[in-house]
Amino acid sequence: MEDIKKTVLEYVIEEYLEDEDEELTYDTPLISGGIVDSFSMVSLKRFLESKYKISIPDEKATPEAFDSVDKITELVKEFVKA
Repeated sequence: MEDIKKTVLEYVIEEYLEDEDEELTYDTPLISGGIVDSFSMVSLKRFLESKYKISIPDEKATPEAFDSVDKITELVKEFVKA
């Protein structure tokens, strides 16, 4: 599942990081840290659903669940078929 983590991190860096020098780790706060806003969270959810052929219910797609790459990875793992 390290691939999911790496994919999510790369996507967030490419899509949402303004400052090229800003350091982003797997546990960097994304939403509470102001990197990802609610609109961006929706596009990130769509990316994940498309990439992994899953459907994340809206009630699971909370700001808390999307607040770090680690948390997003755990959420995606819930829905990816092994």
